[in-house]
Amino acid sequence: MKKLITACSLAAALFFTSNLVNAQQKIGHVNSDDIYFNLPEAKTAEASLDTFTKTKQTEIEKLITSYQTKLKAAQDKEKTISEANKESVIKELTAAQTELQALGKDIEASRTKAAQDVSKKQSELFVPIQKKVSGMISAVAKEKGLAYVFDVASSQGNSGLAYIDGGEDITSAVKSKLGATAAKPAGK
Repeated sequence: MKKLITACSLAAALFFTSNLVNAQQKIGHVNSDDIYFNLPEAKTAEASLDTFTKTKQTEIEKLITSYQTKLKAAQDKEKTISEANKESVIKELTAAQTELQALGKDIEASRTKAAQDVSKKQSELFVPIQKKVSGMISAVAKEKGLAYVFDVASSQGNSGLAYIDGGEDITSAVKSKLGATAAKPAGK
């Protein structure tokens, strides 16, 4: 019985000690959306990605236009069919159908490749920025002696976070150290 009381006392002491240690840890929060919105590198990367995406879109639109032009030509050729030229027109229409099928496959392949290229370009542009921001958040948190920092950005899925009080907002310190502008995003 004495061992049980000693074990319970020891467990209670450890529990209260761990709660006391946890109560001394500082907690902060950051809004990464606000940082990215105001970071010059992020704005440049976004503009570069938009330009790249539009270029890929234009390439696909050219293929679609070519497909539509050839389809219309085949449809017009089909209207000229008669008993006299039936055999030659059917050969031409068969060749056009084969060409249209190949062009359709090219369009789908181009769409898939463009999506992959855009995704790759996005990673090339934004991963270094994300690493830089993450590193700076860590540096500011260490500088301020914070044990935990929560990201309250809406893009990070903070829908479970209902209340922020007592934590230290380090968004402006991270923005300042990264050289981001001070304005907040519209509607925030």
